[in-house]
Amino acid sequence: MINRILKTFFLAVILITASTSYASRIDTLMVKSNKMNRKIEVIVIVPERSINKESCPTLYLLHGYGGNARTWLGIKPELPQMADKDGIIIVCPDGENSWYWDSPTNPNSQFETFVSKELVEYIDKNYPTINNRNSRAITGLSMGGHGGLWLSIRHKDTFGAGGATSGGVDIRPFPDNWEMKKQLGELSSNKEVWNNHTVINQLKNLKDGDLAIIFDCGTNDFFFDVNNNLHAELLKRGISHDYITRPGVHDGKYWNNSIEYQWHYFCKFFKGYRNNKQ
Repeated sequence: MINRILKTFFLAVILITASTSYASRIDTLMVKSNKMNRKIEVIVIVPERSINKESCPTLYLLHGYGGNARTWLGIKPELPQMADKDGIIIVCPDGENSWYWDSPTNPNSQFETFVSKELVEYIDKNYPTINNRNSRAITGLSMGGHGGLWLSIRHKDTFGAGGATSGGVDIRPFPDNWEMKKQLGELSSNKEVWNNHTVINQLKNLKDGDLAIIFDCGTNDFFFDVNNNLHAELLKRGISHDYITRPGVHDGKYWNNSIEYQWHYFCKFFKGYRNNKQ
């Protein structure tokens, strides 16, 4: 009798495990950038639906300063399960410490072109994506948050939604930090360049409804003030967006939580487009 009960128990465990397991795949790629004439590491999380040749939307996740293509998997190990559950391809490029600009001073750091054009074209060619802006979103943390909004605002034909978590959305209060001088030169002698390479000054290129926007920041984050300023400027211009603040600092614990809110936002964005097409 005991053996029969144990067998029934273990069978139930196996069935439950099988029903909650995921079949996503993690690809490690080296993608050629023609503009930089070199290859860049990219991690792609491929959901089961995509493996089975079903076309899926794509979310580009950008890391912060000092990170790499594997950063997001370390911060949020559940990403493969999330990708499987909602049928979303996740693309995590190595952006080095580029701030995702095409640097005017460093020809070896042309990551705006790489991410928004070369990488998107590669992913759409090699994976069963839904190849339109309404099925493509981009966000990131810290430096990558700057990148998520910088690239989505400047490439609205490519990305239908953009975001940032703890994003450096105005770089000018931090002229000596995070190697930005290597990309733009000294602020004191290159003020126009710095003004032209900060997210908050890109809003002049944005009208309400051009882009689905979400960003957030912890109340004890050193980027909290610049995020509040971005929120105020968007309100002033009448541009719809989601802005979330909650207790937190500039760390992995905060981003592990914040990306879930953004994930939910992007899922609704993708589903809204699909529903409208039906």
